[in-house]
Amino acid sequence: MHLLDPAPFGRVLPAMITPMKENGDVDFDMAQKVAKQLVADGADGLVVNGTTGESPTTHMDEKVDLVKAVREVVDVPIISGAGSNDTAHTVRMVEQTQEAGADAVLVVCPYYSRPSQEGIFCHYQAVNESASKPIIIYDVPGRTGVHIKLDTYVHLAELDHVTAVKDATGDIAGAVRKRMETGLTWYSGDDALFLPFLSIGAVGVISVVAHAAAAPMRELAEAFDCGDVAKAQALANRIAPAIEAMNGTGFQAVMAKAAMKVRGVMECTKMRLPNVGPNSEQLDVVRDGLRAAGLLPE
Repeated sequence: MHLLDPAPFGRVLPAMITPMKENGDVDFDMAQKVAKQLVADGADGLVVNGTTGESPTTHMDEKVDLVKAVREVVDVPIISGAGSNDTAHTVRMVEQTQEAGADAVLVVCPYYSRPSQEGIFCHYQAVNESASKPIIIYDVPGRTGVHIKLDTYVHLAELDHVTAVKDATGDIAGAVRKRMETGLTWYSGDDALFLPFLSIGAVGVISVVAHAAAAPMRELAEAFDCGDVAKAQALANRIAPAIEAMNGTGFQAVMAKAAMKVRGVMECTKMRLPNVGPNSEQLDVVRDGLRAAGLLPE
């Protein structure tokens, strides 16, 4: 028995950090190390150039080179963030990151400018015309300031390259109707809602806490898929302290770098302004959360 639909881009996809050197340059060698570690942990897909990867402060050539670097060392689907509130810039990012080897592109709903529903559709339509790889819609109204409505989703699903959604709306009831009426593949964009989203037909998660918890998250998905809901619930409860530690303050990119440091994967936690790397208190919060979740030795 299998309860879950196939996951075309993997079930557990860390929204991977972008390691940087002390001078602020992207550290591509460390990015390769992190990517290999995450896959060894149990991730079966990776998202690069997302918000957790500091995409607002990395440049086009860095995004392209990051896709190439990660592509060299792992054999799992690689999704590249390629979204902006400027449609022309988004189109260029989509073209260049897919040419660099991305298996799909994650395109956020245009933020800050708060376009109409027609404007949202036209944005994705322009992206669709330039895409040769699958497009994953990233719906995160807490960051964009706009909600993609059901009718708009129905029209977006008619675009030939739009295949999936990263849903960070927190609206489980809304996701049920959107998924049923569009036939799109659904991914949870919220670690805390991973299990509830699986229960309504999502196939996986694009995750922050997977920087430390890819293995139990993969176990959770496998348990649910086999119908062992009690085991899936137990794993969700076990992971909860790590989710709270890494997501509770809203500084996910900061806390994801903190997690890789306390795990001993990397030392430098440099970030580009306006983000500031984790301080000692934040490192302690993450360390305590991972220990409480059984993800670090006591």
